[in-house]
Amino acid sequence: MANQLFYGDNLDVLRSFGSESIDLVYLDPPFNSQANYNVLFKAPTGHKSEAQIEAFEDTWHWNDKAELAFDYVMKSGNSDVTELLRAFRAFLKETDIMAYLTMMAVRLIELHRVLKQTGSLYLHCDPTASHYLKLLLDGVFGAAYYRNEVIWKRTSSHNDAAQGLTRFGKNHDSILFYSKAEAPIWNQQFVPYDDEYIKSHYGQVEPESGRRFTTSDLTAAKAGGDTSYDWHGVRPPTGRYWAYSRANLEKFEAEGRLVYGRTQVPRLKNYLDDMPGVVLGSLWNDIPPINSQAQERLGYPTQKPLALLERILQASSNEGDVVLDPFCGCGTTIHAAEKLKRQWVGIDITHLAISLIEKRLKDAFPGVSFEVHGTPKDLDGAKALAAQDKYQFQWWAVSLVDAVPYGGKKKGADSGIDGFIYFKPDGKQTEKAIVSVKGGENVNVSMIRDLAHVVDREKAKMGVFITLAEPTKPMQTEAVKEGFFETVFGKFPKIQIVTIGELFAGKKPRVPNVDPSSFKKAAIESTHTQESLF
Repeated sequence: MANQLFYGDNLDVLRSFGSESIDLVYLDPPFNSQANYNVLFKAPTGHKSEAQIEAFEDTWHWNDKAELAFDYVMKSGNSDVTELLRAFRAFLKETDIMAYLTMMAVRLIELHRVLKQTGSLYLHCDPTASHYLKLLLDGVFGAAYYRNEVIWKRTSSHNDAAQGLTRFGKNHDSILFYSKAEAPIWNQQFVPYDDEYIKSHYGQVEPESGRRFTTSDLTAAKAGGDTSYDWHGVRPPTGRYWAYSRANLEKFEAEGRLVYGRTQVPRLKNYLDDMPGVVLGSLWNDIPPINSQAQERLGYPTQKPLALLERILQASSNEGDVVLDPFCGCGTTIHAAEKLKRQWVGIDITHLAISLIEKRLKDAFPGVSFEVHGTPKDLDGAKALAAQDKYQFQWWAVSLVDAVPYGGKKKGADSGIDGFIYFKPDGKQTEKAIVSVKGGENVNVSMIRDLAHVVDREKAKMGVFITLAEPTKPMQTEAVKEGFFETVFGKFPKIQIVTIGELFAGKKPRVPNVDPSSFKKAAIESTHTQESLF
């Protein structure tokens, strides 16, 4: 089960999992962004617009799939969710948000099934739908197993509030936290004391060590065990008793932790650096969003900070536990799980996301081992993907040659470009090679001529034609006729044809000195055991 990536509809994938096999679920299902989610790859030339790929549309509509999902819930046997969804439909009708809630309902039922009895689920959402989702979660998990609504302050209000806006600025997300049963895995988290608290409560400094400390009472109102004795001829005030045994006071004295005042009744010295901090509450305002300059930013607009996921994983899982993200996007949950020595499972519906996560993991954790399911492993699999979805096939094929994908599911004329490979033929100036992918059974010489035309039109230096079918001899001849591109590294065919079969066999296009800066590289991570995160 563990350390696996799945390409596909998460509902189908979840139904293949055994019951009670997951320790922790985090999900951030997209809704109501009012825009398409685009994965951006910054071209070395700085022109990001030509390296933009539309990964998927954040739009949900009432259609056959939504109706089937609604029917499934009606027959699921979960009467609470059934009644909730019926009430939602009576109120919301067959709208986009009703489609979203219906599609979420069937997935939440499956997520509840795969969670262990000690497991928890965190659902990340914005306030647009959080109230509906909480009711849905109450129905699936039971209201008694609601733990918290965590408020994550993700930005400042002025960033969202436009001039003349007749509402308060939006500056937070909600994270709904539920457990499967009464006793979930739980590790209390702490945050550091602020400066004012330190000044007011830890104002004393030990001269010999420089450590800040405060003192606490060593007496108690009630006797318990060996707590009525003289300590160096001193007893607690009338009506009170020692809070610790004689053996413990002797231990504190040996450690230099007893402080004596004028009454000679000792107090216990507590060092600031021994304190865990303030117990973490449900308002999280200490984890900023990922800004444009952040080291961890990988170019995915909805990317969540690694620290946010680390906190959730630290709180509700232990080393070796299995963490699942069914909408894993660019893989922040997966990254956090690998870093914190959890096992993990990620699911996403685009090959683009899966290839991004693969690269992120290999960059951050050299030598990392995991399995990928749903991506083609042979020619038959590649043919099946091409027949199923030409865009997914193109994105997958482009990833095989480490190219930056281009274009998306948009209407309009085909630009003849499916990706770019950026390279430095003289070691200094960045140039580009055009990648064109064809997944059909029939390829012909005109396609090579078209690619050569695109290379000239785009002022590129080379072109790479990736084909599922075997190229014809006229195609190979036409490619050779385009000649060579000369570089300080030697001569390279200006137009190259490479088949999917050759890529499976390990062959790559001959492009000199490829520039890796078009993909943001994740920093290498340490997986040494960490203390609780603040």
